[in-house]
Amino acid sequence: MAEIRQLRDKQPENEKITINLGFVDLGRIDLLVQEGFYSNRSDFIRTAIRKQLDTHGEAVDRSIERHTMELGLRDFSRAELEQHRAAGEVLHIKVVGLARIGSDVTPDLALATIGSITVLGSLQASADIKKALADRIQ
Repeated sequence: MAEIRQLRDKQPENEKITINLGFVDLGRIDLLVQEGFYSNRSDFIRTAIRKQLDTHGEAVDRSIERHTMELGLRDFSRAELEQHRAAGEVLHIKVVGLARIGSDVTPDLALATIGSITVLGSLQASADIKKALADRIQ
């Protein structure tokens, strides 16, 4: 048992949000759950959000293209950032979704290679990286 070791930290696959709803709306959602239309409140809310996102899908796509943003999951590894530093390049990160900066990236490397970060979704990075880049995170 002494040889058990953690292989890697589990990264969350989603982000928890909090919303405020009126009692009537909440009651209507609970009624739909009770009637079997949805498995729980979260299922209803996720479904409603996805339907709205589908409704505005073209507008979102045009906006992503206009702002030259990447969609989905984007990892920034130490090796990639070192390549950019060696080439004298500064990144302006724009992601819709999840942006992750590797746990082995140092604050100095991040400062040398990242000019700005805009993430619509979630940014996962160490506390040291977030502190070092605080004035560059929009």
